[in-house]
Amino acid sequence: MSVVKVIELIATSENSIADAVRNAVAEASKTIHNIDSVFVKDIKAHVKDGKVTTFGVICKVSFRLDEGR
Repeated sequence: MSVVKVIELIATSENSIADAVRNAVAEASKTIHNIDSVFVKDIKAHVKDGKVTTFGVICKVSFRLDEGR
């Protein structure tokens, strides 16, 4: 039987929303393995002096727990 756990992460990027999602997965992958999917729950952009400075995402990261551990 497979069990999936879901955690929520906030990540940012100065380049794009897609890059912010990649940053979330890259950071999570440092301590979590078996990541299956990412659901982007919310997106925002920070603005300074009329220009977008950073993109932010709130993600739900799903990963399978190891069986028999």
